[in-house]
Amino acid sequence: MTSLGDSYNALIIGASGGIGSAFCQVLAADPACRGLSRLSRRDDGFDVTDETSIKNAAEAFASAGQSFDVIVCATGALTIEGRGPEKTIRALDAEVMARQFALNAIGPALVLKHFAPLLSKNRRAVFAALSARVGSIGDNRLGGWISYRAAKAALNQIIRTSAIEITRGNPQSLVVALHPGTVATTLSEKFSGGHERLAPQDSAARLLSVLDGLGAEESGGFFAYDGAPIDW
Repeated sequence: MTSLGDSYNALIIGASGGIGSAFCQVLAADPACRGLSRLSRRDDGFDVTDETSIKNAAEAFASAGQSFDVIVCATGALTIEGRGPEKTIRALDAEVMARQFALNAIGPALVLKHFAPLLSKNRRAVFAALSARVGSIGDNRLGGWISYRAAKAALNQIIRTSAIEITRGNPQSLVVALHPGTVATTLSEKFSGGHERLAPQDSAARLLSVLDGLGAEESGGFFAYDGAPIDW
């Protein structure tokens, strides 16, 4: 993360998950990371679907005078309460779809609302949210997974729109959506179809390298773990 300077503070939201914990491991091993904060449901009771939980956590950091150069929202799920992605429009269920949006789109939007003010103001600062390539409308060739795809597409629009507003008030900030690849976590285990999966730490290290190389003009973009931009 050299473009952030000689030292930086980082916050990982969703730190107990497969990719979130990998981000923490990679950052903890970086001598330039002078401070690493973590939030998760398992360890802190942090609930991305509860705005009060999000607001209280952000206010606690603000009260302590804490700001961050890197914030990664690594929350999300493909299967929620035992219901995985539907294969056809005939299987669409309104409640399942609402839960997908609550966790994968509305939650990160609320995180942005309350945590964007904690981005450092006097230097380059990055907010990144984990999206997914299947959220790309232009890249959709297979169909299916309607609720998950739609929730991630909504997240991409939230990131794009928020980036415009946030960078007006904080010109050195960078707000982006990231595709981590197919990662060897419980999220993808049932759906990898025998395809090669990235180790979580490999994905996290690649994503951090991508963030390191992005310029302010790329705020609001959607990027894969190899740095390639993804079609909306």
